[in-house]
Amino acid sequence: MWKSSRLLLLLVLCSFRGLIRGQRSVLNDYQRSKGMELVNSAHSTSLANEDFNVHVEECAKRCSELLDCRAFDYNWKTQGCQLLPWTQQSAHTYIQRNVFFDLYQKKDYVRDCIMGNGVNYRGTVSITEKGKTCQKWRLKSPHDHRYTPNPRNGLEENFCRNPDSDERGPWCYTTDPTCRHQVCGIKRCEAATCLSCNGEDYRGMVDHTESGRECQRWDLQTPHQHPFWPEKYPYKNLDDNYCRNPDGSERPWCYTTDPNINREYCHIQKCTEKQHLRHVEITRSCFKGKGEGYRGKVNVTTSGIPCQHWDAQTLHRHHFLPEKYQCKGLEENYCRNPDGSEAPWCFTTLPGMRAAFCFQIKRCTDDVEVEDCYHGNGELYNGHVSKTRKGITCQKWSEQLPHKPHISPVTHPNADLQENYCRNPDRDSHGPWCYTMDPQTQFDYCAIKPCAGDSKPFPIGDTGVLFDECGKRDDRLINEKRIVGGQPGNSPWTVSLRNREGVHFCGGSLVKEQWVISTRQCFTSCDADLSGYEVWLGTLFKKPTSSDPQKQVISISKIVCGPSESHLVMLKLERPALLNSRVAVICLPPERYIVPEDTNCEIAGWGETRA
Repeated sequence: MWKSSRLLLLLVLCSFRGLIRGQRSVLNDYQRSKGMELVNSAHSTSLANEDFNVHVEECAKRCSELLDCRAFDYNWKTQGCQLLPWTQQSAHTYIQRNVFFDLYQKKDYVRDCIMGNGVNYRGTVSITEKGKTCQKWRLKSPHDHRYTPNPRNGLEENFCRNPDSDERGPWCYTTDPTCRHQVCGIKRCEAATCLSCNGEDYRGMVDHTESGRECQRWDLQTPHQHPFWPEKYPYKNLDDNYCRNPDGSERPWCYTTDPNINREYCHIQKCTEKQHLRHVEITRSCFKGKGEGYRGKVNVTTSGIPCQHWDAQTLHRHHFLPEKYQCKGLEENYCRNPDGSEAPWCFTTLPGMRAAFCFQIKRCTDDVEVEDCYHGNGELYNGHVSKTRKGITCQKWSEQLPHKPHISPVTHPNADLQENYCRNPDRDSHGPWCYTMDPQTQFDYCAIKPCAGDSKPFPIGDTGVLFDECGKRDDRLINEKRIVGGQPGNSPWTVSLRNREGVHFCGGSLVKEQWVISTRQCFTSCDADLSGYEVWLGTLFKKPTSSDPQKQVISISKIVCGPSESHLVMLKLERPALLNSRVAVICLPPERYIVPEDTNCEIAGWGETRA
């Protein structure tokens, strides 16, 4: 009886585990490099001919089913899938930029740390922890052994492996006749990158929670929906399904693949004082950067409202407790910046105002950067800016870590690739760029603007700026408020986006008869299935009645996302809209047009008609 009950319990547990695992994406096994493709200079062929119209998850599934597939290039433009038998660690390979591609590599091959005991480690370390060179697995000398390399066990070359599940991690036989074998000392991922402060800057590769649950990918909305889209928070480095801290929590966390557990903290080793990676310069009379190092005693907001004490939960409850955020300087009721906001702030002592900035604190004079600019596409830029638009320090052009560049002083001797200064050796139309010191961001564009004389803005009153065919409306149709606190208005270019149930969920503007512009945050992804979604035009109301006879309903046929920094999407309609007094296109100014100062602007949107 006991054995039968035990068997039943095991079957239930196995079924439960299978259900949980069924919620994971096969993409969890891959590390994504956005805007990159993998090139092998010695081989031009892949494992199979490139397939088209394949979803990225199907591509990952195909790669996972092949023993010799280690990565794949995915072309988002053609939905092309190209399976590859190599990774960036392989000989004769390099990563190159391509905006139409994303590179997916199996984590086991590119991680420089191990999960668990490292039985799945497929990296290229070939030196033991005591510096001895590893013996090739196919050789039986100087040490004979029982292991035979095959595609399944990964015993390649003389790389460290763990074929017997040794608790100490990957090991190898050595080329020293007096030393048979040694462990390789490859760190576990939870210790490879330590936790500094509250882990806002943590960029390690832990992808399981402290309870052992696997993390959900940040770019997916299953099994848990969430607001932290990587494109919406580009500075948070929400890579793959790695633990991160995008919301100023106590420490890094992730959503789980368990449908019953929304999110959990991750187990990551804390840094010692010598290991602390995050250096915040302490200031007292002014602030630098975002003011995370400000430790002055200003305790009122910009408008003079006294701040609430950080250790108090009245009038406003919060989670920024001094004992949980010990590195944030949450003393008394002084203005601080514990969550990486744009400047120091505090909770206020007004019931109706939860928090406010302390903008009266001045920025330190030496923190104001000298203005720099470039002409044309920046090909001749030779300034000394060495940080990207995201604030990441540039990698030196002559170095090979953390990224192996395909552009260097050797390949481009006349491009003035000095130190780690931003340059544009390949004539990129977006301007100067650099490889970065962030292992997860191979390259990024630099925080340099085009020179003023190069912008060629349209002057005020330029006859070339004519808005005769757009932005026109019949003001006789104005008869109802569109938003609380707004003025009565009729904006015939404003459209209502409707889901499959016909419910309004976002707005947009008609820019061409068959194209609408909206914001990316309204959609779950850039390849969302919009079948059944519609655009309603020609109505003043979210719930139109028979008094809106000119309403047009057109299905959405396609979504096109703009650059990640723009947060914009274009929606193609199944057919062109019929322009009339209630439906018109909005005006788009010429490129780099500068709106004159003191221009009265109008904002229209969907909202309540009464408070």
